[in-house]
Amino acid sequence: MSMIEIENLSVHYPAKGQLVRAVEGVSLRVGEKDSFGLVGESGSGKSTILRAICGLAPVSAGTIRIGGEPVPTPRGRAFSRRVQMVFQDPYASLHPRHTLDRTLSEPLAIHGIGGSDARVVRALEDVGLPAAFRFRYPHQLSGGQRQRVAIARALMLEPEILLLDEPTSALDASVQAETLNLLNRLRAERGLTFLMVSHDLAVIDHMCDRVLVMQHGRAVEELTREALAGAQMKTDYARTLFEASADRMLGS
Repeated sequence: MSMIEIENLSVHYPAKGQLVRAVEGVSLRVGEKDSFGLVGESGSGKSTILRAICGLAPVSAGTIRIGGEPVPTPRGRAFSRRVQMVFQDPYASLHPRHTLDRTLSEPLAIHGIGGSDARVVRALEDVGLPAAFRFRYPHQLSGGQRQRVAIARALMLEPEILLLDEPTSALDASVQAETLNLLNRLRAERGLTFLMVSHDLAVIDHMCDRVLVMQHGRAVEELTREALAGAQMKTDYARTLFEASADRMLGS
């Protein structure tokens, strides 16, 4: 079964007196428990697709289905129970004056879910943080720890789908690897479906079963993990991205 189905999605919006065509006619399907990657340079439209799924970007044309059902407008609580998003900047996505306890328990309160104390402790433990962190503030954590909290918050409602928008790009290389391994473990343990955005094919190769390469808001080429690992690209743009990622890995 396809958990995410996007057909001919277009996202247009006005900016500075001009119409921005951020996404143009993109289609993709993500199977249950699969991990699907969107890769491309800045401005390719990949993050806009995640925002459109969540209702944060206007859908000009096309359809979005979750579990076979069209997404509602506005998205509502039932959607939030199934789909959660982890943003690029873990500091900006956490309220600076809220303790981790308040940040993690807030989704439970909104949805009327009890047992928040035990759930918060378990959520912290699930992402490798001690329960003693409950009453710390975001500025008291490292970047990697903040992103772990952001992941824990996304998992509080036990969703089926995580939308991951460059979740490690703001982190140091060693912390990136730890965070990606954490996400892989959580996906396996919870049977999650991932739709992940990155500019780096090496990250996508580590995380995803399939990848859609995007350029200027359009889909360029879809690749399996095996085709990506074997550098079996059919388009010059996808090959250029692959070579740039390989060069970064050699230089690191």
